[in-house]
Amino acid sequence: MYRYDEVDHRLVRERVAQFRDQTRRFLAGELSEDEFRPLRLMNGLYVQRHAPMLRVAIPYGHLRSEQMRKLADIARRYDKGYGHFTTRQNIQFNWPALESVPDILEELSTVEMHAIQTSGNCVRNTTTDAFAGVADDELFDPRPYCEIIRQWSTMHPEFSFLPRKFKIAVSGSLEDRAATMVHDIGLHVSRNEAGEAGFKVIVGGGLGRTPMVGEVVREFLPRQHLLTYLDAVLRVYNRFGRRDNKYKARIKILVKALTRDGFAAKVEDEWRHLKDGPATLRDEDVVHYASFFGDPAYKMLADNPAELAGPLAEDKAFARWYERNTRGHRLSGYRSVVLSLKETGAPPGDITAEQMEAAADWAERFGFGELRVAHEQNLVLPDVEQKDLYTLWLEARQLRMATPNIGLLTDIISCPGGDFCSLANARSIPVAKAIQQTFDDLDYLYDLGEIACNFSGCMNACGHHHIGNIGILGVDKNGEEWYQITLGGSQGSDTAIGKVIGPSFAQADVPTAFAKIMQVYVEKRQDGERFIETLRRIGAEPFKERVYAPVH
Repeated sequence: MYRYDEVDHRLVRERVAQFRDQTRRFLAGELSEDEFRPLRLMNGLYVQRHAPMLRVAIPYGHLRSEQMRKLADIARRYDKGYGHFTTRQNIQFNWPALESVPDILEELSTVEMHAIQTSGNCVRNTTTDAFAGVADDELFDPRPYCEIIRQWSTMHPEFSFLPRKFKIAVSGSLEDRAATMVHDIGLHVSRNEAGEAGFKVIVGGGLGRTPMVGEVVREFLPRQHLLTYLDAVLRVYNRFGRRDNKYKARIKILVKALTRDGFAAKVEDEWRHLKDGPATLRDEDVVHYASFFGDPAYKMLADNPAELAGPLAEDKAFARWYERNTRGHRLSGYRSVVLSLKETGAPPGDITAEQMEAAADWAERFGFGELRVAHEQNLVLPDVEQKDLYTLWLEARQLRMATPNIGLLTDIISCPGGDFCSLANARSIPVAKAIQQTFDDLDYLYDLGEIACNFSGCMNACGHHHIGNIGILGVDKNGEEWYQITLGGSQGSDTAIGKVIGPSFAQADVPTAFAKIMQVYVEKRQDGERFIETLRRIGAEPFKERVYAPVH
């Protein structure tokens, strides 16, 4: 993992001191709310429904055990004992006192963490595959490039006041697990005719009020040109993006207005002035950053040792967890483990201080002291020896982090919703809980197979509801909470935006609507067919008819 140098340490220390003084001045009445707002947002501090919310950056979702322990300590001492992982692989604390935030930021700085650029019209946290570096379908490790982007974008003077917030995702694997098609810029691994690996550049994706799938503006970008090309894209956006209407200020609106070819032409024209310039990545630059992500002290191991084979044959519950919550590693003898934060009744993505500390311990005992935050709001232990899986599972069950539901209907991706967020139209936590309780039978859940369910409390789409196979959107009807259901969304190589199936539902009726959707799926699916495949084959109309059929 990347470690700070003195420049990083000094920058973060200076920012903490600066914000401490800004907070003091605000509390003393020397700064107005309007004057303080942009200052606190630049440090990840929001005003939510009940209390301030602090969003802490977790660059490309990577954490060391010591960092996770610090987050647990902050949750316990400055919050209510828990935090919430987001779809941008960051963590949010929902209950800090305003006057304590500078102290929190100072403590974070001691473990090389901060909240810089977790808000504001700037380049936000760059995200990537939670299995980067260990995935068995990876063409190259995207993490060095994520770190290069992070350093290039942090406090970039030209791109700190963009028309709107800006999000970048990077994938180095054949399977796109970073949702690159719905980001302002998506960088997905590509090969040229010579077989060299580089980036396919996708621009103009995004969800929110106007969901769009991104457009490919360059099929192959050599990796050494990464920063100069990003510079060109951001300059075109900064120059031509709208600033008169925040709802039309995202780059996706500009790409649509100019058309893909028109936008790409402007980028290529700008790039002519930047290509092969000072920001071109040299081989030694890439080697330097790649050195931070080198292999740990792996062992030469065989697959399926007796310590794994025996429990798999004898313990059905463990076998079920192994199937759903572990995935292949590029090296024999290892697996990557997904620790589920979606136990029935628990708010999706929430994690207690006790769970954080346990995860930090497991990362050291069963790996190399590293954890990953997945954009699906679960945790990943990337390097677990197969012989240790049974012991890990037994311990994770005690901490309620071993629900075997990864990729299934109850593995719900969700924002905190109206229980916390001042922007939300409706609560998400009680509805997610009701859905989980409705489908709490693991045998039925496994029979249904892989179904992505995403939930957003408002049109900002922090829960990515547009790309859920089933999406839920909280809406306001005359001051009451209602819920709109979409079908057909997906991410990855077949990214699609879901479609609203009809009128919205009252909160109590959402689980029943889900149950009816599942009834149609079970009746209509063919052998081996996933939910999204059945939906695409028969269309949404049979589901709609069942859901809205009159009750006799």
